[in-house]
Parts: sequence; C-alpha cells; structure tokens
Amino acid sequence: MRIAVIARIFGILLTVFSLTLLPPIAVSLWYHDNTHTAFSAAFVITLVTGLFMWLPVHDLRQELRTRDGFVVTSLFWLVLGSFGSLPLIISPQPDLGVTDSIFESISGLTTTGATVITGLDSLPPAILYYRQQLQWFGGIGVIVIALAILPMLGIGGMQLYKAEIPGPVKDTKLTPRIAETARALIVIYVILTILCGLGYWWAGMTAFDAIGHAFSTVANGGFSTHDASMGFYANNHAIMAICIVFMFTAAINFGLHFFAFRNRSLRHYWQDSEFRFWVMLTLCAALSISLYLWYLGMFTPSGSFLHGFFQVVSIGTTAGFASENFSAWPAFLPYVLLLLGILGACAGSTCGGIKAVRGMLIMKSGLRELNRLVHANAVIPIKVNRKIVPERVTDAVWGFFAVYILSFFVFTVIVMATGENFVTAFSTVASCLSNIGPALGDAAAHYGSVNEVAKWFLILAMLMGRLEIFTLLVLLTPAFWRH
Repeated sequence: MRIAVIARIFGILLTVFSLTLLPPIAVSLWYHDNTHTAFSAAFVITLVTGLFMWLPVHDLRQELRTRDGFVVTSLFWLVLGSFGSLPLIISPQPDLGVTDSIFESISGLTTTGATVITGLDSLPPAILYYRQQLQWFGGIGVIVIALAILPMLGIGGMQLYKAEIPGPVKDTKLTPRIAETARALIVIYVILTILCGLGYWWAGMTAFDAIGHAFSTVANGGFSTHDASMGFYANNHAIMAICIVFMFTAAINFGLHFFAFRNRSLRHYWQDSEFRFWVMLTLCAALSISLYLWYLGMFTPSGSFLHGFFQVVSIGTTAGFASENFSAWPAFLPYVLLLLGILGACAGSTCGGIKAVRGMLIMKSGLRELNRLVHANAVIPIKVNRKIVPERVTDAVWGFFAVYILSFFVFTVIVMATGENFVTAFSTVASCLSNIGPALGDAAAHYGSVNEVAKWFLILAMLMGRLEIFTLLVLLTPAFWRH
C-alpha cells in the first residue's frame, strides 16, 4: 500500500467534495436561514484539509494498484461521511451530536435514508437541501463521479471502478474507456433527475420540494423535506405516480438505460433476465399486498392499490419513502416489505440490497440441485441472458450470500447486546445493511431513540451494504496486507 498515492487521491477528492458545500450556502443566503456560517466553516475545513493532503504529493504520478483501490474506496466513504457531517455538527439546528451527525451524513451518502432528525418541516431550508444533496451524490457513487475527473489529473481509476460498481460481474464496461463510462452514467443520472424534478413541480410540489425529492428519488435514498415523507403528498396521486415511476426507473441497471439511449430502442429491457425476474417479483408482491390491504378493509380499493404499490416499489428499490406508516400494518406485511428490500432491485442501479441478479442465480442454483436429485448425472447449466454462467460466478454469489447472512446475524446480536429489543435490532440491521432506511420497533419513526453504541455499528452496516460487504471485509484479511 502506497500512502503517498492514497493521500494524493484523498486530497483531490476532499477538495472536490468541498465544492458541494457551496450550493447550501447559496440556499441559506436565499432563504435567510442563518446557516451559511456553518456551511462556510465546513467548506473551509474540508478545502484546507484536502489541499493539505494534496500539495505535498501533487507531482506524484503513479497508477493505482487494486489493493490501493480497495483502501481508497472503503476509507473514502467513512472520511467523506465524517467531513459531510461538519455542517450538521456546527449548525445550531438541528442540534445534533457528533454520532448523530455522522450517522445522518453517512446515511445520506450511502442512500440508506435512515434519519435521526425529527421536526423536518421546521428545519432551515439549507439543512433540508443539504440532506437531499448528500443522497444525490451518493446515489451515483462519489467514486464513480470522481472517475470522470481523475483521468484528467493523471490518475487511473479502473481499480476504484472494480471496487465500487455493484453486481457479480464488475468488469463489464459500457464504453471502452472508464472515464467515458463514468460520464455516460452521470449524464443519464442528471437527465433522470431533471425529468423527475420537472414532473414533481408540474404535479404540484414547490420548486424547493421538487428539487429535493428529485435528488432522493433518483438516488433511491428516501430522505424527505417532511416528517410525513411522501405521505405529505398522499392525496396527490400524480406526485405519487411520478415517484413510483422514477424510483422504479432508477432501480434498473443503468447499463440498460445507456444502451436504450445509444440504440434508441426499449427492446433490450425485456430481453434482460434480471429485469424480467425483478419486474415479475415486484408486480406479484405489489398485487398480493394491495389485495390483502383491501381484504383487511384498511383502505378504499384505490387507496389499497396506491399504498400497496407505492410501498412495495419504495422498499423493494431500497428508496425507503413512506406513503403510510407501514410498520403499523397488520400481520406479516412489514416483514414482507423488509424482505423485498433485503433482496433489492437490479445490479448497476442506485439501489441497495443483495441485488435481484444474485437472488435469481441463487434460485436457479437451488432448482438445479432439485433436478439433480431426480437426474443425478445430468449436466444442467445455469443461464442468464441465454449465456451460461460460469461456476466461479455462481460460487461467488453463494459466498456473498453466506457472508451477507452471517454479517446480518452478527450485527443483529451486537445491536441487541447494546440494549435494543429484537424487533428493533433485526429491522435496523436489515435496513442499514441493505440501505433501505425505514425500520420497525422503536426505530419505526426515526433512529433518534437508538442508543449511540448501536448507531456506530449501524453506520458500519451501512458502509458494508454500500460497498457490497466484500470490499470492506477484504481489508480485514491478513492476505490483503502481505506484500
């Protein structure tokens, strides 16, 4: 591991990140909410730290190795989350301590959407805007954004790309050069954000709310400018429909969006095995839950389908918006929604969770073993998109799933050991590890009541979920540190 190379990259990235603190200053000055001093102080601290790290080694020209890429990718989210918490620590509103500020910041950047803040409707506009902006940058992946800049500075980024991009097949590039790939993803992401914001504004949101909710919708983050989340607009069916459409769109592999943009065709969406699997699963879950809500008489027929479809798409895409307090829904419904969130949506999207392609491969692998019981000598390949999946990939998926489940149980036991009850521990760990946001039990409304020790473990769970577990765990292996 080369400290100088890593320090240079951290310096550049922190310097660039400091620029993201300028828009909230403008928002504060526009609304006269007196938080511009907190953002200005955070800007200066972040900028000076970045320059302090970069200047001594700015002439260094060395390519990143894979090992360095894992270190930068893993540590940068923690470092960025810490510096991103500065405005929340410094500002008198919302009056958060260090732990809560870092929790809120990392929750935003990892697009988890778990919040410790209450009274959102009365917070300064600049703070509300900043939370939404954190999710927007986190959605595309700050590392992927950096890939569009680092090549111009003489820093190769393929190692970061491999460590950051989700999914079982990480070496597939949309364009020949990594910088072009990053720019293509960013263009698609920005276009979706603009269309979503315009849709919200057209449907009746204020310009401020439309921008903020567009940020968190396309990022599948779930932060809102209102305590009631999207339930604030539950009576506006147009807004709810727009939210469903863009949460769904952002949960599709961005590679499919890229090919649709380049080829001017939508045919390849349905040709993708993962997309078909996830759409059918989502439709079945949404119809089942909607019909069950109607059967229970909780809502009118139209209300049952509205809230049923909204919550399935919201939790299933790990966005985490709420149209209703689904934690209070009867019987198995809250747990079904959590399980959908744990699975997540498509790889290569802004969602969290295990990813649908992994769930599909696990299901196909299980069916293959059942067939082998009947036909012991049969050779039954697993196919995705009509191509045979190598056994190495299937093994990796099963390995990921095993480590995911093990991590889930370990975190649940640890959070329970800090004093939380089982429902709270189980749901908060599931929510943070899968970057969903909403939880059950004592954290149903917000995470403010969760004890501080538990919050630090939940922060680690959010980071592990965002980095797909292995990227972070590999740093703990002795083999990684051997030369």
